[in-house]
Amino acid sequence: MRAMTYDTYGGPEVLAETRLPRPKFGPGEVLVRVRRAAVNPVDWKIMAGALDGLMETVYPVVPGWDVAGTVEAVGIDTPEFAPGDEVIAYARKDWVHGGTFAEYVTVPVRALAAKPAALDWDQAAGLPLAGLTAHQLLTRLGTGASDTVLVHGAAGGVGSFGVQIARALGARVIGTASPRNHDRLRDLGAEPVAYGDGLADRVRALAPDGATVVADFVGGVLDTTLAVLAEGGRHASIADPAVLGAGGQWMWVRPDGPGLASLGRLADEGKLTVPVAAVFPLEQLAEAFELSRTGHTAGKIVIRISD
Repeated sequence: MRAMTYDTYGGPEVLAETRLPRPKFGPGEVLVRVRRAAVNPVDWKIMAGALDGLMETVYPVVPGWDVAGTVEAVGIDTPEFAPGDEVIAYARKDWVHGGTFAEYVTVPVRALAAKPAALDWDQAAGLPLAGLTAHQLLTRLGTGASDTVLVHGAAGGVGSFGVQIARALGARVIGTASPRNHDRLRDLGAEPVAYGDGLADRVRALAPDGATVVADFVGGVLDTTLAVLAEGGRHASIADPAVLGAGGQWMWVRPDGPGLASLGRLADEGKLTVPVAAVFPLEQLAEAFELSRTGHTAGKIVIRISD
């Protein structure tokens, strides 16, 4: 099969198009024929060695954890899916090796969900990792209709999902973003506030009693979080472990098929959209990583692998 791989840490220049054997799949796994795979910053950060010492790496590495595709075959004791099913997954494994920027990938059934009918292939590939990150943080904090939620980084890839999910849970949402993204946040259902000096005052002007839930998707904002957190409020971060010393939760997304299915239902109900910024062919993965590294895309970057 065609795949993009690397065999040493580095930047996009270490990527190469390679031919690999089709991966084997065991009990409780499915083999997915990849239609689309989405780029996330964690992909090129891992390639640069960011998780060295934390996760085992087996070369050559096929990067990528987001996938949308069709079930090609199923392993033993896998009654939930059948060949031909259209599926999506956050396909992270317990080691860095067989990822989604390839024609085929194996996925544990626990990480799979049906592809939402409302999303095309490009959009579906962009949902799993970022959507689950926002969903798991907000649900772990018990977000509900009585909450006022502050989303740090509300216009980003994870933050925009956080806004939509919090709104779907019935919460009021205040979102931080640069002024150029404020109209987009209003369209998503958030009340926008600008970054920078005086942020806590601007949030308090909108919510004098404070935010009952604060979702940090950017890091470096703990002082602001504590300044606007309501008495008894809850907060968590995906980017700043310092929250652990301030009564918050630090989390990293887990593969979760049922949670992904919940997000799919929101999409099919018209409550969750997935903006796509750019689509590249598989052989241009290095260019896609370079675009992701700029941090200036307003939507997901998707790799088209088959139609």
